[in-house]
Amino acid sequence: MARPRVPETESGITGEFTCEVYNEMQRGFRDRGWIETKDVIKAGITSGHALEVGPGPGYLGLEWLKMTEGTMLTGLDISADMIAVAQRNAKEYGFQDRVTYVESAAHTMPFDDNHFDAVFTNGSLHEWADPAEVMNEIARVLKPNGSYFISDLRRDMNPLLRGFMWMGCKPKQMRPGLTTSINAAYTPAELRGLVNTSKLPNPMVSSNAIGVNCWGCAGK
Repeated sequence: MARPRVPETESGITGEFTCEVYNEMQRGFRDRGWIETKDVIKAGITSGHALEVGPGPGYLGLEWLKMTEGTMLTGLDISADMIAVAQRNAKEYGFQDRVTYVESAAHTMPFDDNHFDAVFTNGSLHEWADPAEVMNEIARVLKPNGSYFISDLRRDMNPLLRGFMWMGCKPKQMRPGLTTSINAAYTPAELRGLVNTSKLPNPMVSSNAIGVNCWGCAGK
């Protein structure tokens, strides 16, 4: 039985110091091969212009650009401080001409209908105050035949795994944030329920030991 969900703030990660510490943690995840880029590609997102919702310091999207050819990326984040970090990282990758970051809340995306070839996000689902509303926005901005991928932690993970993740979380200043993120995350059953109330086309939901995934294609 999973613990009751404890919602987390939807204001994003702000403050220069906090953003820099979070960037250090995510860079460590990248260096260990823990960024979910291959899962995004397995979902069929391999070309065109993609939208990343909640990119944080940008590593997932930047690694996606690195693993694909002729692609473009727009990152949508509510935090101006985090966007500044992502822009710096994009310059480090040499991808400043392939990626643009936009400051906005996810439930009111400032894009036209049918605008993107794909949408992906990792680790932001638990921060959405109204997940179905954001999922509807994802469906709206997708082009016909567009693909999407949503992933996050799961609240009902094994306590031993939870403890292992906590011990391995570096810098240590991020450990409280990891705990609140897990406490705000959804179980696989809860995610299926959310998806069923949204307009996401042809959704599929899966899970692994630590996380949940939802993906699909508008044309299938």
